[in-house]
Amino acid sequence: MATIEEALEIERLERDIFRGASVATQLPRTFGGQVAGQALVSAVRTVEPRFEVHSLHGYFLRPGNPAERTVFLVERIRDGRSFSTRRVTGVQNGEAIFTMSASFHVGDEGPNHQDTMPNVPGPQDISEDSAGWSEERAWRMREWEHWDIRSIPAAEVSHHSSLAAQQQIWFRYRHPLPNDPLFHVCTLAYMSDMSLLSSSLVPHPDAHTQTASLDHAMWFLRPFRADEWLLYDQFSPSAGWGRGLTGGRIFTQNGELVASVVQEGMIRYRREL
Repeated sequence: MATIEEALEIERLERDIFRGASVATQLPRTFGGQVAGQALVSAVRTVEPRFEVHSLHGYFLRPGNPAERTVFLVERIRDGRSFSTRRVTGVQNGEAIFTMSASFHVGDEGPNHQDTMPNVPGPQDISEDSAGWSEERAWRMREWEHWDIRSIPAAEVSHHSSLAAQQQIWFRYRHPLPNDPLFHVCTLAYMSDMSLLSSSLVPHPDAHTQTASLDHAMWFLRPFRADEWLLYDQFSPSAGWGRGLTGGRIFTQNGELVASVVQEGMIRYRREL
C-alpha cells in the first residue's frame, strides 16, 4: 500500500491549483483522510512558512473515485499579520467531492491549560496480534500497513461515566518522517479519519449499518510527531436520525494534548437492494 509521502503527494498545476496523487487502495471510494490531507497540503503551499495550521473544517460532498486524481482549487480568503485563511475545493470530473476551510496562525503567548490524558495501558503493553479490530482487523492492517495501530481492549478502556460510547487507540507511523512540522500536521489530518466514525457503533455491535463521513473538523494545539506514539481517545455523544456525532482527543505518550477532532457521519441501517 502507499506510504504517507505518496498519499500526500501534490502536483502544482497553477499558482493556486493543485492535483493530488492517486494511490493503491482496497477501498471502494477514496479514503476521506487522504482527501483532507491532500487538501491541507494544497492550502499549506499557498501560505508563508511562518504560519502554522491551527484548524480545519471540511465537508465530504461526494464519494471520490480512488482510481482518479483529485484537483484542488485554493482560494486565498485572508492574509493578516497573525492569521491567514484558505478555502479549498477538491474536484473530480467537474464535481466538488470535498470542501475545506483551513486557518493558519503565527503563534502568540497566552494562558495555557489542557485536559489530562486518560489512564490507559501504554502501546508497549498491547501487542499488535491482540490489538483487536475483530473481523475488520486484517483488512484494515493491509490498508494501513505503514502504521502501527493498537486498539485498547474494551475491558481496559478508560471509561467516563457520562459518555455514551468510547474507544481508545494508540497509533504511530512506522517509519521516520521528515522534520517539517507541517508535514506531521498533514499526516495527522490524513490519519484522523481512521476509525473515528466507528466509535458511534460501540454501543451497537450487532447493527448492520452503512456509514460515511459527512464533515470533519480539527484543531492542532501543540507540536507533535506522527512517527511517535499518539493516543486517540474517541467518543460518540449521540447517534440518531441516520447520523452519528463523534469526537476525539489526541495525546502524545507524555500526556500532551496535541489535537482535537469532531466528525459527523452517516450511520444508517443497511438498505436491502
